[in-house]
Amino acid sequence: MAGVQLLLRRLPLRLGWLAYAPYGPLVDWADAGQVRALREAVDHAARQHGAALLKIEPGFGLEHVDFAAYGFRPSPQTVQPPRTIRLDLAADEETILARMNQGTRRNIRKSEKYEVEVRQGTREDVASFNALLAETGSRAEFGVHAPEYYRLAYDLFVPRGWAALLLGSYAGQDLAGVMVFRLGRDAWYLYGASSERERQRMASYGVQWAGVRWARAQGAARYDLYGVPDAAPETLEAQFETRGDGLWGVYRFKRGWGGEVVRSVGAWDRVYNRLVYTAYRLAVSRSE
Repeated sequence: MAGVQLLLRRLPLRLGWLAYAPYGPLVDWADAGQVRALREAVDHAARQHGAALLKIEPGFGLEHVDFAAYGFRPSPQTVQPPRTIRLDLAADEETILARMNQGTRRNIRKSEKYEVEVRQGTREDVASFNALLAETGSRAEFGVHAPEYYRLAYDLFVPRGWAALLLGSYAGQDLAGVMVFRLGRDAWYLYGASSERERQRMASYGVQWAGVRWARAQGAARYDLYGVPDAAPETLEAQFETRGDGLWGVYRFKRGWGGEVVRSVGAWDRVYNRLVYTAYRLAVSRSE
């Protein structure tokens, strides 16, 4: 059995559409017949919708796959951050804490000492989370989705037990929140936000630790902190104290949790219209 989710995005200048498979396709890459059958179906669907190219980001642990043999070429542009940090949740909590750096452990304890109360949020609490996201996005100058996006994420995943909204508060004020997802043995921290109020209480650490504990209680063996700069580990360690652009600002926070830096196989393109693809690559190179 194999499958894929295709998303369509319009290319600029009415050049057609880009078809995108996030973390897919789901296929047995060792079964060449299955891969080709799925690729033919994807090609047909993408061309029906006027796609000039197909972009796939298959994910992790596929370094052995020869994507070029299936008609793909390395892409100059990724959509998902190709590099991330994963925590091993198979150990007990004391071992997980021991793997963290001293500052992270200290800040987790501060959040407890300074009376940050962490709760699992209800649907009504999504409004508070959206307010924290808006404040964080404005402060850190990064984009957030529309409020409806997070309400829909809550409705789709939390009631099924596949996600949790965790909020940390003090004296009735929500100071930080995370939305954590889990499927099978994997968990992901995808969305987080915090307020400038009462920052000395380290609420961000309290809710993140609650997210780790929630994922572990759900049976997850890995906790993905989702997204760090796409640089080798030695470069990350050499530059994180001096850089704040892009994902460098969050790397300082995420590195302290004691995980392993891993990289996906990145993005790969399958070209349907060579002229449009040439223009696409030129546009990508000029935006860098």
